[in-house]
Amino acid sequence: MTASSEPAGGAGRGAARPAAPATQAKTSAAATFALVFGVAGLLSVLTAILASVGLLLGIIGVILGIVGLKMSRRPGVTGRGVAIGGLVLSALAVLLGLALAAGISTFLNNEQAVDRLEKRVTDLRDKLND
Repeated sequence: MTASSEPAGGAGRGAARPAAPATQAKTSAAATFALVFGVAGLLSVLTAILASVGLLLGIIGVILGIVGLKMSRRPGVTGRGVAIGGLVLSALAVLLGLALAAGISTFLNNEQAVDRLEKRVTDLRDKLND
């Protein structure tokens, strides 16, 4: 057996070079928060109970998404896709929240619809008591 002239691990393949300082691009915090607020707002709106909270979170997410898009244009800052995703989800939360609010207010302003709902609730209560 002949001994190899290379050290173990193959480290002798060229002169050791000092590592170049790596400047990593950082994701915009506004873009990340836009995505978080967009997801939270959409989930809140879809529960219908927390629709007003979801609407508020969606509005904040839209603002942060726009800021995140502007920040992602700077050198050394990434997050354009994250900002777009947050912006889309936030806008969807706002639109669904407004549609839900409009539907509820339209329903409550219709006296016949409220009377039908009240009659149904009374009928269901009577069935439970039987």
